[in-house]
Amino acid sequence: MDQQNAHYSNDELLDRLKNGDLQAFDALYKKYFKLLAVSAFYFLKDESEAYDLTQNLFMDIWEKKLYENFHEDLKGYLFLAIRNRCFNAIKARERKIEKQLEYQLMYTDRFIEEDLEGADRNYSVLLSRLMERLKGQRKTALNLVYFQKKKYSEAAEEMGIGVNSLKTHLKSALKVLRKGAKNEN
Repeated sequence: MDQQNAHYSNDELLDRLKNGDLQAFDALYKKYFKLLAVSAFYFLKDESEAYDLTQNLFMDIWEKKLYENFHEDLKGYLFLAIRNRCFNAIKARERKIEKQLEYQLMYTDRFIEEDLEGADRNYSVLLSRLMERLKGQRKTALNLVYFQKKKYSEAAEEMGIGVNSLKTHLKSALKVLRKGAKNEN
């Protein structure tokens, strides 16, 4: 691309993009890629993910003709688009972590139930003794979810914490109970 094409104004870029001009797309890429990647890194704190997300934005701009949605504020559109993609990536990350925690809790629940059922001692006596070892929010979380049968969201709200924090407390509590149940055998 020649030097002249690299210095399109945003208005010229918009006009030329809407006419399918590949040189205008190249100019847009060169003008905004680094700025958008830095902006994405600010949100994601992961250089590789920020780069990939920015690269995907530009691919979508050309392949899905997102440039047809561009209006007067080209720079504003691009920064809003990268910010939204970052938020979506963060939400996806959080959903993945939440599913992993749920799986771990489910897996841990099975072990604690097996451990307690397999114990020769009276279940309620053993459970009471093990519950005494728990302190603070671990004990509260376990009590609300397993004994009062509250949903994670209800228990988290009552404790004034997030659902992920609640799950972390439950996981820690179940680990203590499981370890205690094994030691009691």
